Amino acid sequence: MVEKTSRFHPDKIADRIAGAIVDLAYTKNKNATCAVEVLIGHGNCYITIESSEIFTTEEIKPIVDRISEVPVTLTVTSVKQDPHLADNQKNEVRCGDNGIFKGVPLTWEDQEISRITRCFDDEFPSDGKYILDGKKLIVCQSNATEEQLRDFCTKLGYPDAIINPLGEWIGGSNTDTGCTNRKLGSDMSQSITGGGIHGKDYSKADVSVNIYAFVNAQELNRPVEMCCAIGDSKVNGVPYDQIVDLAKWYVQSLGGFEALAEYGLF
Repeated sequence: MVEKTSRFHPDKIADRIAGAIVDLAYTKNKNATCAVEVLIGHGNCYITIESSEIFTTEEIKPIVDRISEVPVTLTVTSVKQDPHLADNQKNEVRCGDNGIFKGVPLTWEDQEISRITRCFDDEFPSDGKYILDGKKLIVCQSNATEEQLRDFCTKLGYPDAIINPLGEWIGGSNTDTGCTNRKLGSDMSQSITGGGIHGKDYSKADVSVNIYAFVNAQELNRPVEMCCAIGDSKVNGVPYDQIVDLAKWYVQSLGGFEALAEYGLF
């Protein structure tokens, strides 16, 4: 049983904005540190950034306008990262925070719900959520009629899908709020973490160790568990810079942090 969220869901919009800001940070400084929180909804967007870099509202507004696709009043707070935290990365790449992590191999359901979600995003580019429980598919899709959705589910191989139990709806950030890292299940499936993967740079364990555990679980075809403390130079006996290198490869293979935020780790 697994749930996945459209990349147009308000929470995913918040994740994507945060990811795009991290991408922007790395254009300013290849060793940037960054922690971004985004809250969007009902015509307002509030962004708080703690970073080695300083951002202006004028830099952030084109990102928000492009991803949100609706007019918002934007409030940006950008401050320098705490110097104690910054010093942790001064001389070598070390773990940027505490965390617990469990990577789990993807199942058939995980891969199928990922396919279904991407198909819906291509056909109906608006707010939606999808659940797969064996062969039982539940679809909550905005801005589409019952007939359109029934025909599409049939094409996907699910003619008996449960569709919009409360009827047709509009959705989007004008009717709901979106917040960074509020869709961990959609991002990670059965994998477990103490913190979300979006809006953070590679030094953060929530990014790099999560990815490392996830990739290891796929390679070993079994669950992988690990934990770390801020300042660690190794995690599970592996130098932290090697874990960061793997995370960089993974994120860059997707197209960057904004792309990672669209669908998470699967």
